[in-house]
This record gives sequence, structure tokens and C-alpha cells, in this order.
Amino acid sequence: MKLDGKTAVVTGASRGIGAAVARMLHERGANLGLASRSGNDLGLERVVARPCDVRDLEALVALCDATAERFGGIDIVVANAGVGAYGPFLDLSREHLDEMLDVNLKGTVYTIRAALPHMLGREGDVITLASEAGRRGLPYEAVYCASKFGQVGLTRALDGELREHGIRCTNVCPGGVATDFALDDGRGRTADVLPGMMTAEDVAEVVLFCLERPRRFRMLETALRPMTEASWG
Repeated sequence: MKLDGKTAVVTGASRGIGAAVARMLHERGANLGLASRSGNDLGLERVVARPCDVRDLEALVALCDATAERFGGIDIVVANAGVGAYGPFLDLSREHLDEMLDVNLKGTVYTIRAALPHMLGREGDVITLASEAGRRGLPYEAVYCASKFGQVGLTRALDGELREHGIRCTNVCPGGVATDFALDDGRGRTADVLPGMMTAEDVAEVVLFCLERPRRFRMLETALRPMTEASWG
């Protein structure tokens, strides 16, 4: 299925999963509004790119307004921006606590809030890049899990609220992905699991799969894990 003429806003779009999603959406014909701290347009056409911290609601509103003005509206929002820090709960700094909760949870709230006024009246999709950590508690990831559980709860609640507007809401919950995000802040790049981890492109393919389903049904949650990673239901 092509996405010609559709417009998607993607946060955290300069690298990792966000960049992979943006590129694949563009290949399918979508116009893009890209939010990242660097404002990187990935060298693509049909793009509005702005330097944007998802903790700044006004910056997100400005990006979404500019994207909708250029392309006539917004059909898809992919709330992808996120940060993580791993270690014993009592060892996490105040900075790490605030950053994870503000970027992962409040940033997702702000992203959807900024895009949604431009999506009403159009059959659209809200995709939240949550995590396996948003489905079960993991030791040494307590605050990260809390922020991801919040994302999952937000998107599930919006499913009930936005369905009457024809907007589908989906949580995409990956396990281990070999990106800078997953391998910094407490996890070593020489970890034994690295060879078996998924790629950002693997996750982007799942996002596209959700978007390209027939409009008569919706996918509330999609979990994916490497074959080398345990399954927890």
C-alpha cells in the first residue's frame, strides 16, 4: 500500500528508529514533518524539519502547524523520541529521572496534542513507539519502565477517545534494538546480546505494517522481540 499524499509527523527523527521510520514513510510517498533536536531533514524531499525538543509543547505546535500548512493537514503521527538510563533505582540521578519522565511520557503527550487538531476529520493513525518495558517491569529499568507504561496507557486510552473520529491508535513495543539509544547510558556496546538484536529498520517495517492495514480494523498493540530474547507473554 502506498502512502502517496499522506502526511506524517515523526519525532526523534534524526537517527535510530525515528530516522528509519521517516525514510520508509518517504519511500511510500508520504510527506514528512520531522522533529529532532538537530532539525535534520535526512536529505529528503517533501519535508518540514525543525529543531524541536519534545519537552517544548510550543515548539511541537509550531512544527505541526507548519507541516499542516504546507501539506494540507496531518494523517499520521509517530511519537518516537525517547531516552533511557539503566542501573539501580537509587543510583539514578535527578537529571536522569526527570529526563526520562519528561521526554518519554510528557513528550509523547505533547506530540499527540500538537498534531491532533490537524488530524480530526481525516482517517489517521497515532503510533506510539513504546517498548517491551511498557508491558512488564524490568529490574534496573524502573523509571524507564514507568515512563513506557505511561505511554502504553495513554495510547490505549486515546484509542477509546479517538476511534469515533476514525483515528487508530497503536502501541509498537520492541524488545532489544541495536541503536545508540539502547547501547548507551548503562549498557555496554560489547554486550553479548548485540549480534541478535533487531535493527531500527526492523521496527520501522512493523510501523509500516500497522499503518498499511485496511481501515476496517485497528491494531492496538504490536510487540516484537529478537529471536535471541526471552518471551514473557
